Amino acid sequence: MSNSIKAMRVVRRMSQSLCIVVLLLTWCALSAQSEEHRVRNIVLVHGSWADGSGWKGIYDILVKDGFNVSIVQEPETSFKDDVAATKRVLALQDGRCILVAHSYGGSVITEAGTDPSVAGLVYVAAHMPDAGESQADDGKRFPSDLSKSTAIKKTADGFTYLDPAQFHEYFAADLPVEQAAFMARSQVFNFADNFKALITTPAWRSKPSWMVVATKDRTINPDLERWYAARAKSHKVEVSGASHSVYVSRPKEVAVVIEEAAAHVH
Repeated sequence: MSNSIKAMRVVRRMSQSLCIVVLLLTWCALSAQSEEHRVRNIVLVHGSWADGSGWKGIYDILVKDGFNVSIVQEPETSFKDDVAATKRVLALQDGRCILVAHSYGGSVITEAGTDPSVAGLVYVAAHMPDAGESQADDGKRFPSDLSKSTAIKKTADGFTYLDPAQFHEYFAADLPVEQAAFMARSQVFNFADNFKALITTPAWRSKPSWMVVATKDRTINPDLERWYAARAKSHKVEVSGASHSVYVSRPKEVAVVIEEAAAHVH
């Protein structure tokens, strides 16, 4: 074999090795860049007749997976107060976040989610009104079992709550009776006018969204959740057999959706 052929083969091998090194370096750089831009902050917003403790199962999963998780405890004294409470927590984030809500909290994040820190929205069996709409009016599109019942009660000063004797049936049918009883007795009363609050600028119109549909939801009709998702072109995930308390009863399934949102927003 001539020296020139041997030299050409050496050059070819060196060239191939160099290409491999360049590809590896490029992959590492892209991977690092992707990790750097991945959303690591999650903000959770509870709904009516519940509080932030219901997120505990999902919180544990997200924290274990490396996310920074904050939970909003909105007072439910007025819609304005609830939006302000959410924005207060958003202001504490050290970067972009995924804003997640359950039930009435969906209306809250629809209004508060226009905040620049919010990269994406996850609605968990939640309302998703458009500009000029309220969840009370949207609920009439697909009435829920709860809306046809006598379970919603009202205090003398205008706050709503769920009859503890019917809480398990309408709000948390897939949870143990004892757990539902505790939730019923620790529920946050929601000012009735909050359900009629009109949305000004819906965040889902400008940001990617996900909807978790609880197929056995009796508080919000699952068909309304599907309708919301279709209108907003949301990524829709259905959790078969789940009650309105899907965020409590199915934390793994809901956490997967939240993590998917965090991985896919730009």
